Amino acid sequence: MTDVYPILQHPDPRLSQPGQPVEEVNDEIRAIIKKMFATHYAQSNCAALAATQLGVPLRITVIDFSHEKNEPLCLINPEIIERSTDMLNEFEGCMSVGGRINERVKRHQCIRVRALNEAGESFEIEASDFLSRCIQHEIDHLDGILFIDHLSGLKRKMVDRKFARRTQ
Repeated sequence: MTDVYPILQHPDPRLSQPGQPVEEVNDEIRAIIKKMFATHYAQSNCAALAATQLGVPLRITVIDFSHEKNEPLCLINPEIIERSTDMLNEFEGCMSVGGRINERVKRHQCIRVRALNEAGESFEIEASDFLSRCIQHEIDHLDGILFIDHLSGLKRKMVDRKFARRTQ
């Protein structure tokens, strides 16, 4: 079985560091992606992971929120090229923030993303609703942003206290 990465936990400072663009999609990058998917599938209730959550400082994210875990999506160097004006304010959680803390975050309902696939080919994907939210959340990770960074100061302090109690 493929080994897995440990998932970094807030407040690990590496979570605040942006990932670097992948220069070339080669066998080394594909091995990282394989290990990222193995890490993802080893978690219960995990929709997606960013390489930066795993201590890998690269702009790669893996997504699969299907119940059967058979709809993998890998985005390398993703960039949002279009955003809808419609916003949704829904609950989010994060494997790097205890995995059990959920708070509302406002996100674009629909986005268009350009990325590379595992073969190094450029493609675009339109995403709406939950997939849109997942991609935006993961791109935030690649930019060194946690979902709790979107919260108001008071709400953020409450989450930080709740997180500190759970990790004691």
